[in-house]
Amino acid sequence: MPDDEALDRRSFVKLAGGAAASAALAGCGGDGEDTPEGDGGDTATDGDGGDTATDAIDETDTVEETATDRPEPEDREGYLQRANLLLHERAPWVFLNRQFSVYGQNSDLDWDARRDELIAAADIGPGDDGSVTITQGQMDSGLDPHDHRETPTDNIVTQAHDGVLNRNASGEVIEGLATEYERLEEGLVEFTLRDGVTFHNGDDLAASDVAFSVNRIVDPEVGDLESPQSDQLAGVTGAEATEDLTVEVSSDGINPIVFQEFASYCDVVQEDWITEREASEINTDMNGTGPFRVTEYESDVRVEYEAFEDYWDGEPEVTELTMNAASEASTRVSRLLADESDIVVNVPPEEVQRVQDDDTTEVEAVPSTRVIFNAMRYDAEPFSSQQFRQAMNYAIDLDSIIENVLAGFAAPTGQPTLEGFVGYNPDVGPYDHDPDTAEQLVEESGHAGADITLETPVGRYLKDLEIAQAVAEYIDDLENVSCSVEQREFESLVGELTTGNIEDKPPFYLIGWGNTTFDATQTIIPLLTTGGALTSYEEDEDVDSAIEQAQSLPGGE
Repeated sequence: MPDDEALDRRSFVKLAGGAAASAALAGCGGDGEDTPEGDGGDTATDGDGGDTATDAIDETDTVEETATDRPEPEDREGYLQRANLLLHERAPWVFLNRQFSVYGQNSDLDWDARRDELIAAADIGPGDDGSVTITQGQMDSGLDPHDHRETPTDNIVTQAHDGVLNRNASGEVIEGLATEYERLEEGLVEFTLRDGVTFHNGDDLAASDVAFSVNRIVDPEVGDLESPQSDQLAGVTGAEATEDLTVEVSSDGINPIVFQEFASYCDVVQEDWITEREASEINTDMNGTGPFRVTEYESDVRVEYEAFEDYWDGEPEVTELTMNAASEASTRVSRLLADESDIVVNVPPEEVQRVQDDDTTEVEAVPSTRVIFNAMRYDAEPFSSQQFRQAMNYAIDLDSIIENVLAGFAAPTGQPTLEGFVGYNPDVGPYDHDPDTAEQLVEESGHAGADITLETPVGRYLKDLEIAQAVAEYIDDLENVSCSVEQREFESLVGELTTGNIEDKPPFYLIGWGNTTFDATQTIIPLLTTGGALTSYEEDEDVDSAIEQAQSLPGGE
């Protein structure tokens, strides 16, 4: 990138956060020392393709036994690290990058971006008029807080809803609707709710509402909904109101990260309000306990809110809130510069300087909890072959994509779990760029001459289309594989991924996954284990066993 188009290195380090930005610019793996779970160990690469776990792979044609030949792990984190090594070797994905969240914002705002991608308007110090407009890449897929799996909808519904627990901007677990929480015994925890909380319709919060909210997610017989969020409360089997302000939540086994799950997931709804309405009504209005209540909803256009004056945590400074969307990054930036929006998401690298140069706007960038990857459906040829899947990883030059497409606003990955998360394996680095090995593996797979299509959303993730085009170009450069890109509407693609039927999924697609529990299981369980809600990977007894062992041991709290 020419110097006049690039973001100044010193500015970038300040924007992205010290060591994280320095590591990203050097090509290293992330932001470990700033994460709430610890430093995650040293990154496995030096940014120049140095020694990685894949060097051992180069010595043999097959890698099935390399992880299972190692000694039995001694603790929960060891089993999670084993799962990550297995998944690196067996390559169910083309491993891409950790996304950096890059926002443009009005300089008058007092606001710090969070790594979990939540834009909590209650935390914003607004300008003089008290109003804030936030522009995302997409609008919601409906306002039912339990019937979606995407961040744009999360950002819209969480303005009006609270969780049992919450997280601060650093990712630490804090109180939410519950003021106390404790483990009573294996498989049973108790939450004590705060008194005096009211819903937007004026009704008091009851423990039965919290129990209903949990059960509506984990039990398809409750609330007339088969929630796509069931795995977000993995291990939870049900909830019961034991007193007016006490709820007991049961799990299958110890469930070591149950409090982390409730700090990130499970918006609380009012049971009567939900059960008295049809799905269409639930998806066009909200009645939560959150800091803002809906005043106007126009599907696919905008949501208008006002501050909830009876909010239990005090009326927010933002008096009027608007959430809208523009799929084109240039349109979002133009709205920001024209003072038509106060915060815009996913500012692309080529627009950063434009935002920085304006006296009224600035850029805010943080390493997120989201991994970007290309999933490959195990039951569809040629992706049924592990060798072919490995070949797709060797085909791409990930460092070049991060440098030239993302301008350093990303960190390379070689496993499902991000650095700094519990279970991250510091011995596993990204795949090397090795087209010769890729072509050899394609030949050995029996799928030479394959013609594949990579399907990608446009405008949902930072430079998603451009990343997909770069991946496809690298694969197409192989002498024995052809690859092209198909652009998809994000809502349509997500609809196919969340049906629960693997045959509805495209064979090869780009998607992102945010994991705000900072624990490996909340990526691996839904995406890569047998029966996972969104899995495109085959039944793998070794991975399943490692996760099962991890979930049976303490260490997540």
